[in-house]
Amino acid sequence: MTAPVIEHHHADVSGGWLRAATFGAMDGLVTNIALIAGVGGGGAGSHTLVLTGVAGLVAGAISMGLGEYTSVATQNEQISAELAKERHELRVNPEGEREELVATWTARGLPESLAREVAAALRHHPEQELRVHAQEELGVVPDELPSPWVAAGSSFVCFSVGALIPLIPYLLGFGSLGLALGMGGLGLFAAGALFAGFTGRKWWLSGLRQLALGALAATVTYGIGALIK
Repeated sequence: MTAPVIEHHHADVSGGWLRAATFGAMDGLVTNIALIAGVGGGGAGSHTLVLTGVAGLVAGAISMGLGEYTSVATQNEQISAELAKERHELRVNPEGEREELVATWTARGLPESLAREVAAALRHHPEQELRVHAQEELGVVPDELPSPWVAAGSSFVCFSVGALIPLIPYLLGFGSLGLALGMGGLGLFAAGALFAGFTGRKWWLSGLRQLALGALAATVTYGIGALIK
């Protein structure tokens, strides 16, 4: 009797957007919370705080977007260069490369006869053979590399949204530093709780962790601003 097939789905862990979005949102929140706390601690007025926050939002979002694009694009270029080397080795030394696969699989407990059978079968499917070698030797899937544009866009947008949150009270006409920091704290907790849904962590622990990190950053910059005042 054939066992029933149970379908299940995994989250996209290779698309490049989740890390960039998480980092962007958290960095946007912490950066502007710390900026506002530091300038506010120095006694600046609402106009200066808004100007500082908006400048931090624009500069940070552009920097994050460009940084993510460059980082992911460079990583993909490096992987492409390594894949070219692997493709060349498979062409000039196919038996040696298959022996590497056999050694890898047998070290993991696969019977040598079966490992050799699978390695031999792959010779009839060159692209699949390259894919298997890339997974085993480089730890990557060639046709599932993250997109630098997706990473850049996710980082840019999420940084902007995060950096905007502590500015909302000032933009609505409330010139209260405490209210702005409180809004930023709520944003940090909410972002931490939201991203916990992707990782399986307890939402309240993740939220509190981000809140604590943001509070630490704000405390340090507020203290520095008060000293310089």
